[in-house]
Amino acid sequence: MKIVIPDLISNSYFPSIAAVELGFFREEGLDVELELLFPVDRSFKALRDGEADFVGGSSHSILAAFPDWKGAKLLGALGQGMYWFLIMRADLNAKRGDVGVVKGKKIGAAPWVDLGLKKLLADAGIDEKRDNVTVMPVPGSLNAGVSFGVNAAKALEDGIIDGFWANGMGAEVAVQRGIGTMVLDIRRGDGPKQAFGYTFAGLATTSKLVEEKPEVAAGAVRALVKAQNALKRDSNLATKAAEKHFPAFETSLIAELIRRDLPFYDPSISRETIEAMSQFGLDMGLSQKPAVYEDLVTTQFSDLWKA
Repeated sequence: MKIVIPDLISNSYFPSIAAVELGFFREEGLDVELELLFPVDRSFKALRDGEADFVGGSSHSILAAFPDWKGAKLLGALGQGMYWFLIMRADLNAKRGDVGVVKGKKIGAAPWVDLGLKKLLADAGIDEKRDNVTVMPVPGSLNAGVSFGVNAAKALEDGIIDGFWANGMGAEVAVQRGIGTMVLDIRRGDGPKQAFGYTFAGLATTSKLVEEKPEVAAGAVRALVKAQNALKRDSNLATKAAEKHFPAFETSLIAELIRRDLPFYDPSISRETIEAMSQFGLDMGLSQKPAVYEDLVTTQFSDLWKA
């Protein structure tokens, strides 16, 4: 079986990586391999087309391949809340929480990820056209094997962009190298309050798999929960899980990034979470109908979230 994720060298979807590399899928009798497939809409299209069995990705991006949420299922949350960071060039001397620093600037963001930033800016009273904000792809990110956040940090260093909206690994690389300043960390209270609920990292599959192979779906949920719990007990296990996939510098950072993420490692998906994300989808014109909680979430496995 295969799980695809849109950014491999990242903390965003790391419980997926840990579930594979620390052997928790195997414990459930599932032979699962990882594959990087960027951007996230390609990941969900691969799921729809039967080229993948699971996706670890931004949950709102289900709509890229499953109109009005139909045909997809969320097995559990990899983490709670919208998990991207806004990083700006260090020489801009941006202050933490100052959303207005984006005015007149070029901000790199991945497809579908950029929608979270666009809504955030609108909710913060910033008009992209009036305020001359350019939210753009980062050159080179579509190349095979490239991880977006790390590539975004390099583009910032090279002066191609003024800032980027990406995962915690890209953010940490930029800050550690002195080329970027963290401006927004949504999960920790920066930006409009409602931005936390736009999306979240989720483990998704198809309705077909859940209906035809419920034991496989349940095994995937148990593997996810085991991975999150193992990392809570010892965040240094992240280094072991990352070694096969991450370059040396990023491998040296991952345990600390996972330690910071542990407060958000709750696999449960609440009705309020789906309502907030569904409203985001409607507001952004991604869907015509609201998500139905019982249709989108595998509530039959909710007891496994508490394991």
